[in-house]
Order: sequence, then C-alpha cells, then structure tokens
Amino acid sequence: MFVKVKVYPETKKEKLVKKSEDSYDIYVKDKAKFGMANRRVAEILANYFGVAEGKIKLVKGGAHRSKIYEI
Repeated sequence: MFVKVKVYPETKKEKLVKKSEDSYDIYVKDKAKFGMANRRVAEILANYFGVAEGKIKLVKGGAHRSKIYEI
C-alpha cells in the first residue's frame, strides 16, 4: 500500500491528520535536516498502521515536503 504524506517539520505539536484514504498531513517537531523529520514520520506511520518501523519505506520525496511511503 502506498500513502501520500505532506510533512510539516519544526512544529510545536506532533499530529497526524487523515485527508483521504491514502493521503495524510503529518506535523513533526524534528527539523528537516539530516533526515530527522523523515525518520520521525516513519515512526508515526508505523505506530498509526500498527506495523514495524522496518516495514515503512520512503519511496519518493526524500528532500521535499510531499512524500510517498510504502507500507
């Protein structure tokens, strides 16, 4: 399954907002440097879907706000 994610780094609160069946907005406290925000997004997605973090793979958009993850 592929999900589209729009990431908002460096926010005060972390939250996941479901926009549609395969589209999410994720707000994270981490900075968008050195992949820190991407790792935190993977942790949040793993927790939300109830899978191991190793099952979450960033497919597209590593350096962009809009990303596609495979679960």
